[in-house]
Amino acid sequence: MQYMRMSPKASAIFYFVFGSLFFYLAILAAETTIWNFKTILFAVFATLDFGLSFRMLKTHLYLKKKNKK
Repeated sequence: MQYMRMSPKASAIFYFVFGSLFFYLAILAAETTIWNFKTILFAVFATLDFGLSFRMLKTHLYLKKKNKK
């Protein structure tokens, strides 16, 4: 059985959307202080998702440049 892979551009969009969602949840979880477990956990997930998003975008641009040659 063969599975369809997501392109780096689609992965970048996917991770950016989830990073934004986790960032929004971190804002909502901050009650009186940001130093509670839920806020930090959501912020860590948002950071990881944004990092993966930028890495996938960089890969997409690299492959696009490589295919033009």
